[in-house]
Amino acid sequence: MRMLLPLVLATLLLLADAFPPDPVFCDASGDCFITNSYGTWNTRQVCKVSQIVYPSNEEELLEAVSYGAKNKLKMKAVTKFSHSIPPLACPGDGDGGGHSGAAGLLAISTADYSRGIAVDVNSKAVEVDGGAQLQAVLDEAARHGLALAASPYWNGLSVAGILSTGSHGSSWRGKGGALHDHVLKLRMVVPSGKNSSSSSSHKEFAKIVTLTPGDGDLFYAAIVSLGTMGVISKVTLELEPMFKRSITNMRTSDAGLEDKIVAFGNEHEFGDVTWYPSKREAVYRIDDRVPANTPGNGINEFVGFQPTLALAIVAQRALEETLEAKRSSNGKCIASQAQVSLLESLGYGLKNTHGLRLFTGYPVVGFQHKIQTAGGCQESTSRLLICGWDSAKHALFYLESGITIPAQSIAAFIADVKHLRDSHPDAGALCGIDLYTGVLLRYVAASRALLGKPFDGVDLGFTYYRSRNGSMPRLNMDVWQEVEQMAISKYGGVPHWGKNTPVTFSNPGTGRSLRLERFVKEMRNMDPSGLFSTRWSDRILGIKAMEEQKNPGCALEGLCICSRDEHCAPEKSYHCRPGRVFTAARVCRYENEGS
Repeated sequence: MRMLLPLVLATLLLLADAFPPDPVFCDASGDCFITNSYGTWNTRQVCKVSQIVYPSNEEELLEAVSYGAKNKLKMKAVTKFSHSIPPLACPGDGDGGGHSGAAGLLAISTADYSRGIAVDVNSKAVEVDGGAQLQAVLDEAARHGLALAASPYWNGLSVAGILSTGSHGSSWRGKGGALHDHVLKLRMVVPSGKNSSSSSSHKEFAKIVTLTPGDGDLFYAAIVSLGTMGVISKVTLELEPMFKRSITNMRTSDAGLEDKIVAFGNEHEFGDVTWYPSKREAVYRIDDRVPANTPGNGINEFVGFQPTLALAIVAQRALEETLEAKRSSNGKCIASQAQVSLLESLGYGLKNTHGLRLFTGYPVVGFQHKIQTAGGCQESTSRLLICGWDSAKHALFYLESGITIPAQSIAAFIADVKHLRDSHPDAGALCGIDLYTGVLLRYVAASRALLGKPFDGVDLGFTYYRSRNGSMPRLNMDVWQEVEQMAISKYGGVPHWGKNTPVTFSNPGTGRSLRLERFVKEMRNMDPSGLFSTRWSDRILGIKAMEEQKNPGCALEGLCICSRDEHCAPEKSYHCRPGRVFTAARVCRYENEGS
């Protein structure tokens, strides 16, 4: 009863706070804000704006950008669910102030600009509104017997949001698994460059530009632009005849993973690997296309993306906070073992039949649009069933890393992580991420997009606990700080634009510096006044130095890499120490874990 009552109260508070999770809102005093689906940016900054508009068509979008350009407002587009961890959608400095004496900051929501989805069967293409939701696009293409080969794993993203952050799935085949590499044409609304003193019509201060691969660097800048060039209005995507996929998940030892990882990506078109380092296990997803007439009507309902009972979310968060407070690595190992086993028994959310929605065994065969993505929690209309990450103080709260390592370096990286695991005095030091489905290894092809991946690589993604209190250190945080620094500084990894802590972007990574210069040139050509640039984008693009916040505790959430103990939490026994394997790393380590 003692435990149940706090959980029930916390659940009631969550239900009151979390629904509906709208990233753009105004409070009772009239102040307006932009946040993300988690309720907090990686910087913990508050993003305040003075005006919000909701265009529903291209004409209204043109009017919005024109108004902003005429008044010299800093502007930014924000998507329906605002799923990026960094403050990419926050205009200007996010303080509600103006630019060049202007009156404020303008947020342009694409939530209502989502209904246009037009399939051209003859040319095997689909033109969509920038705010169109991914699953709606996939379903409409399927209605015409066509499929989109590439997409991220979560279907609650808008097409423009996917492009702007370079989000991707997993594939080295053909053009790869990133949506931006399947764009045929792009329409953007951008500032026209007219001087406000020369005209009185709003619409003269913005224009619509249409870009194709024939436009060279301008096109390849626009297809992954971080929202810094204007607002994406319409996108034309390449389709192909519908096909099915056959998936088998094979859970086995991680012995030899470093020797198998590249060959596996070459052998299986859509394969990936989920690695549980602490358990010395890996789940190889054998995932290949098969003819559309292959028997099977399977679907992908990945458990983590489904509507979840609020009480279960509160209980999971309460358990993790308790284990953090007790510094119980073993408790995290036990809890994660139960979760991993449950996921396996459920087929990781794969269902063999659409009607009964049951997993009866492998392989699971289904049409591309039913297999390539998963989601559903974002559309829940019940306060009892929500997304685990919904922005409420009792829901899950975490940070997520996404770093792509060159294919030729991934074996050595995996070997180093194994060495770190084996040399750590706490046998359960790596168990924490298993509560968030381990390390996901996906295959990402080199892209012509200037902000795309500059090489064929393997993307490692992992999620870890974040305290509501930014001054509170995490259990075994030194391990993952070392892994991140190793991936970037030793192995030349490049960060995912829509994930990661701020300090991850301080090093542009292998092959990206020259492409950044080319991108910035095209960005300035499109928006010479920098109305769509922000403090954050200027820093991660190298326009302004990525200033590390060398304040006490700055390393706890990746605002800096520690160089002194005060950057960690010495009063809580966390000190700045060299990495155990990558000794050039500087990490915050609990003093009783040795040095």
